[in-house]
Amino acid sequence: MDLKIAPSILSADFAVLGDEVRDVRDAGADYLHFDVMDGLFTPNISVGLPVLRSIRKATDLFIDVHLMIDRPVRYAEAFCDSGADLVNFHVEADSEENSFEAIRLIRAKGKKTGITLKPATPASAIMPFLPLVDMVLVMTVEPGFGGQSFMTDQLPKITELRTVLDRINPACEIEVDGGINEETAVHAFRAGANVLVSGSMIFRSPDRADAIRRLRRACSI
Repeated sequence: MDLKIAPSILSADFAVLGDEVRDVRDAGADYLHFDVMDGLFTPNISVGLPVLRSIRKATDLFIDVHLMIDRPVRYAEAFCDSGADLVNFHVEADSEENSFEAIRLIRAKGKKTGITLKPATPASAIMPFLPLVDMVLVMTVEPGFGGQSFMTDQLPKITELRTVLDRINPACEIEVDGGINEETAVHAFRAGANVLVSGSMIFRSPDRADAIRRLRRACSI
């Protein structure tokens, strides 16, 4: 499966967010990772629907929305309508019944859908959803803040999920979010992930195109 790089806007300069998004698009990004935090499911608050609508006007990049919010079924349709191409939400954030309903609502809007795991959550927690989703997101840091270190103990989980997906839903992508740099990208990619979220490394680099090239080059060796 082709490697994709998804810069996370959490590390962008929000004073010039439109310019930042256009810059990483021109630098060779494949996706744009849009983190939504509500201060309930996570200890931090980030951005929401108005910012997504503005970003949608500023770019044709594929926007991968990561909902780190309580009971995401409440907002699944709204994020689709506001410009998301894919809506990813946490299995821990709601009941199994509501998680299936969120997937149904997202798919009914013609959008792609994903399911996300915190580091402490085992792969078994999302097995019922795997035939229905387009992406699985494995968190390699605790959700809530950027700049954390990559948790290598999540690599076996990635491999386990890739093995299962290759059997039941081979088109499903595996995304990794947290602490991605040249060294950790290699481990994640070899474990079975193909979408790498990187915030700090890309947005804090004076040359975003070079940062993205270095991630691709590291995974191609």
